[in-house]
Amino acid sequence: MKTIKVVAAIIIHENKIFATQRGYGEFKDGWEFPGGKVESGETPQEALVREIKEELDIEIEVKDFLETVEYDYPAFHLSMDCFFCTIKSGEMVLKEHEAAKWLTAETLDSVDWLPADQGLIEGIREYMQLR
Repeated sequence: MKTIKVVAAIIIHENKIFATQRGYGEFKDGWEFPGGKVESGETPQEALVREIKEELDIEIEVKDFLETVEYDYPAFHLSMDCFFCTIKSGEMVLKEHEAAKWLTAETLDSVDWLPADQGLIEGIREYMQLR
């Protein structure tokens, strides 16, 4: 099975977590943490900064590593490095997503997460409680 290596940003701002809704592809309308594929020669952190600039038009600072999610979708295996991030500069513009929400630790279950992202919710809650 083909493995796709991606990164995801768990952007925290004013004690809220940023979630995006896919606007295209097989998983259209599912909710996820923004990010994308790691290109050849990039570190996961470099890929994340580039992808978030491309998708949301903001500069982020990559902070703590949360975990690597390994998830088997029907057509491919996803390996997703997930990092907590903060906004350094810019105003968010949704370039690839159809919707976005700022969620609190208590409202993280209010959206229909894609399967790989769903597994991150408990770890995010724990992290937010420690802040």
